[in-house]
Amino acid sequence: MDNHTIKTVFKEYIHPLDSKIIQKMIEHTQLDKYVKKLDVLTFMNTFIYAQLKQLDNLQRISDTIKRKKTVQRLIGIESISKSQLSRKNGEIPSEIFQVILHHLIKKLHHILGPKMADKALRKLHLIDSSTLSMCLHQYEWADFRDTKSGVKMHTSVVFCDGESFLNDVILTPAKASRRNTVGCIDRTRSKCASCVR
Repeated sequence: MDNHTIKTVFKEYIHPLDSKIIQKMIEHTQLDKYVKKLDVLTFMNTFIYAQLKQLDNLQRISDTIKRKKTVQRLIGIESISKSQLSRKNGEIPSEIFQVILHHLIKKLHHILGPKMADKALRKLHLIDSSTLSMCLHQYEWADFRDTKSGVKMHTSVVFCDGESFLNDVILTPAKASRRNTVGCIDRTRSKCASCVR
C-alpha cells in the first residue's frame, strides 16, 4: 500500500469514528485526566495506522512515527516510545472499544437500513494475535527469543446473525509473520450456515 493510498484509507477509517461521542466517554471515565501527549483518540489513530501498515510490534510503530513526518501529521504526535504505547494499551479498558464498536454498528444500521446493515455485518471477522511465552528447554521448536520460547495464538471471531462465535485458532512460533498467518485465517475461515448466500 503506497503512502497516498494509506492517507486515503486512513481518513476513511477515521471518518466514521464520532470523536465527540468518544470524547464524552473518555471524559466520563477520566482516562485522559492527566494526559499531556498520548490521549485515547491519538492512541486509536496510532493503532489504526499501524494496522493499515501492518506494523506488528510497538517498536516498529514508535520508529515509524519518529522517522516519518507524514505519519506524525496523520496521527497527531511527533514521537512516542514503545513503553508509552505499552503503558497506554494497558490503561485503556476494553469496554471503551466495545462501546465504540456498538456505536459504529448503530451508525451502519442508520445509514444502510437494518436489512443491508445486517447483511454487511454478517461478513464481519475480527482477527487478533496473542503471544504465549514458554520454557526454552522444553519447546525449542517455538522460536521466540534467546532466553525463552513462545507461540502466537491467532484467533478469528465471526459476527453472524447478531451473535459472535469463534471461527478459527492457529498456533505458530512467536516469530512467525503475522501477515502470513492472517492471510491463512482469511483463506480458511468458514461462515455459519445462515450466512452462506
